[in-house]
Amino acid sequence: MQYHLGMADTQPLVAALDQAGYRLTETRRAVAELIAEREGHFTAADLVGEARDRRLGIGRATIFRALDLFADLNVLERLDLPTGEHAYVPCEPAHHHHVVCSRCGRTTEAQDHGLQVVVDDIARRTGFAIETHRLELYGICPACRATPAR
Repeated sequence: MQYHLGMADTQPLVAALDQAGYRLTETRRAVAELIAEREGHFTAADLVGEARDRRLGIGRATIFRALDLFADLNVLERLDLPTGEHAYVPCEPAHHHHVVCSRCGRTTEAQDHGLQVVVDDIARRTGFAIETHRLELYGICPACRATPAR
């Protein structure tokens, strides 16, 4: 298991841009830095607010385009939170699932753990040729469970 408490550096994001042949613009670098500084999952609104507070001159649409690009490059994944809000988390490009703490936002990547057997059974029963899937589980992480809610 791997907790995502923040990337600490922009290298995975920058490398993904380079490998895919995208230019590393000043704006993309700034968004990558905002992402790298986050702990746990974050929303686009979090980045928009942070960019505004720092007076970076990066607009909302630009941040959304950068988030979409990083998600397309599989170094950022969009999570659908139970609140209906969308959040993002930096992650490895390999197929995996997420376990998300509802209290602190800590995110852990989880491998298959037998889920592929269930997916194959669903494909067989429905006749669908399932191309991909994703799973997000929400709960309270060990650290938050050890600390009473405030």
